Amino acid sequence: MAGQILSIAALLFSTFLMLVGGGLAGILLPLRAGLEGWSPTTIGWIGTTYALAFTAGCLIVPRLVRRVGHVRVFSVLLTLLSMSLLLHALVIESVAWMLFRAIAGFSLAGGYMIVESWLNERVTNDTRGMVFSIYMIVSMMGLLIGQYILPFGNPATQTLFIICALIYAAALIPTALSNAQSPKPLTQVSLDLKALYRRSPAAVVGSLIAGIIAGSWNFLAAIYGEQIGLSTLGIATMLATAMIGGAIFQYPLGRASDFVDRRYVMVVAGIIGLVLSTMMVLVHPGPGWTIYLLMFLFGSVLYPIYSLNVAHANDSADPSEFVEVSSGLLIVYGIGSMTGPQVAGRLMDAVGPSGFFITMAACFALYGAHALWRIQRRSLAIAADQKPDFQFQASEIQPTPETMQLDPRSEAVGQD
Repeated sequence: MAGQILSIAALLFSTFLMLVGGGLAGILLPLRAGLEGWSPTTIGWIGTTYALAFTAGCLIVPRLVRRVGHVRVFSVLLTLLSMSLLLHALVIESVAWMLFRAIAGFSLAGGYMIVESWLNERVTNDTRGMVFSIYMIVSMMGLLIGQYILPFGNPATQTLFIICALIYAAALIPTALSNAQSPKPLTQVSLDLKALYRRSPAAVVGSLIAGIIAGSWNFLAAIYGEQIGLSTLGIATMLATAMIGGAIFQYPLGRASDFVDRRYVMVVAGIIGLVLSTMMVLVHPGPGWTIYLLMFLFGSVLYPIYSLNVAHANDSADPSEFVEVSSGLLIVYGIGSMTGPQVAGRLMDAVGPSGFFITMAACFALYGAHALWRIQRRSLAIAADQKPDFQFQASEIQPTPETMQLDPRSEAVGQD
């Protein structure tokens, strides 16, 4: 086991540094945009371009790697990430930031895919689960640490932007010096939406709604925290407590779905999300322990819902179809992520910070109601021992097609 971990240590360190940079950028950029006086709708557009470019990266980067190789493409992508953060600091203009954030989204998608493909090349079916778990833990720790860099600087100055660019540049070093051989070509995504919907309507619609929720949270949660009076440390703690709640509750929620129709768990998650979001609107908590407690509980359903969709879709799929089905849902999720910042941003402009959780309440209500409707429309007769196990995924880690290859549930089609 120790030898297996040592053989992928450089790749995991690159992943860790990328996620540290991603965690810092994800909270720094919205806050700086807010300090510039940009509206939540404008900040939402920045989030939309990021999500659009991230999804496009999953489609385009495999073709680039096929042409010039993993190492060269990875070097270019990390360089673009560093440049994008420096450009944010140099040009303070909303339309320019949309372009710069799109560059980052495209580059991060490619960076994740290349590291994950290297990891996938190093695992066997016996070690896939261990490596996948370590990868998720390392990624989550990187995000948490990145978010907590924010209180050590001032978002109104260029210092944090430069630090973030340096972190992205440093992420190139471990992989560039690694002796790992270039893996097979990256997974190419194909999408047959009609066939995917016929297979699992609840998973397709659920993934779209999960994307709207995630897109709203990822790009506007920090603005919500700022508007209710939290300090930079408080905002980082708010995001961290939600992430920790998701990590803790994802396993029991997922395991429960292994023994019953997963759509019942989706209904329960929708109800919990609706109740907690409504409480946030009615109670309107400000600085203090109440906001962190509610965010911890909210994270329990915020993060697991996408994984529930993937698990439900794969219940009715052959093992050889796992990557294809999961990749299709990923694109649907990406479409939702583009939409979420627009919806939440406009509501926040219209009614203030409560518009953020009004959006969340509506989405969770739709998520649970649609799952309940699908239960009435189609019954499932899948024995618990025939269902693939729910797989833990670290909070806020944006999945790529290569993540699906690395997932231990794909071992039936993986390499020996």
